[in-house]
Amino acid sequence: MKYIWLDCDPGHDDATAILLAVHAPDIKLLGVSTSHGNAGATNTMNNAARCLHAFGAPDDIKIYPGAPKPLIRLLRHDPQIHGPDGLGGVEGLPSITHPEVAARIQKDINGQKSAHAIHGLADAIRDTWKDGEGHHVTIVATGPLTNIALFVSVYPDLVTGVDEIVFMGGGVGIGNRSAVAEFNILCDPEAAQIVLDVPVKKIMIPLNVTHTAILTREIHRKLLSPESPPTETNSPLPAAVTPLRHMLSTLVSFFAESYESTFGFTRGPPIHDALTVAYIFNPQLFGARRFRVDIELGGAHTAGETVVDIWNYKGCDDTWGRDGKNCIVTESLNVDRFFEFFLDCVKRCDQVSPLNLK
Repeated sequence: MKYIWLDCDPGHDDATAILLAVHAPDIKLLGVSTSHGNAGATNTMNNAARCLHAFGAPDDIKIYPGAPKPLIRLLRHDPQIHGPDGLGGVEGLPSITHPEVAARIQKDINGQKSAHAIHGLADAIRDTWKDGEGHHVTIVATGPLTNIALFVSVYPDLVTGVDEIVFMGGGVGIGNRSAVAEFNILCDPEAAQIVLDVPVKKIMIPLNVTHTAILTREIHRKLLSPESPPTETNSPLPAAVTPLRHMLSTLVSFFAESYESTFGFTRGPPIHDALTVAYIFNPQLFGARRFRVDIELGGAHTAGETVVDIWNYKGCDDTWGRDGKNCIVTESLNVDRFFEFFLDCVKRCDQVSPLNLK
């Protein structure tokens, strides 16, 4: 069993990561924290709560809102890709005013304000690790790394309870929100460098890999109606067999339209963030190598670039921190097996989603 904490900024692809984190076999989701990123912090918090409810997560899994802005940089969002609220175009998700959705947001000890992300993560690690008598926790990050940087800075004594940090972000020689910078890292480069310097194993899932995880028309058909026959390219897709699958279809469709109009993706959208949970479920789905990775913090044209030392120019030791080869960088994905895993988790979710009880 893997015990994980998910830090995210939902976001269409973050929503798929939440679904997998709830329903992947042999994974125990301890909690979810949210940050600035794809949308403002209030929207990402609300979106995460809406998703946890829709995906039928156990009642004890709560949302802990975190950093509303980067450590140093100006705040940025991505409405061009995700719409103004972060989940543009999605149909069927209940509103944050729904009492069961609102109840997902953890309150502080006084019951007045939301409990903060770093304190929620600290409590989860403390209670799970039990000073070495329990289990390590894996931190999964699918948005800017601000919350994780704050956590390791405020609670350095709890870092020993962290098994590894798996994050979607960066690119090797490519970007998506500048010529060389990926959005999550570009939002808070300083936070990303702080996390890379932590003496804990890190796994980076960059654009080079996530751009191969394309949710094609054929996979969309299986998402809507698993038993339906293949359709011709110009034929309509089948109707969704459940309300949950209809909701997921609208999520995928909006994301597909954004990626086609912005980046020219014509086969479907890449569901970047879901790969983090897939890595935890089965690292053998990926090809990967260990490198030294740093973040460009001062470049006029390259701020936020993940600098992967593929030629070993920097002398490094065998540690995972400031002086070592600090990161495993994934380089390839078994796409077919990944989508088998994805669709299996959707099937599991379909059996418990409250959306299907209407």
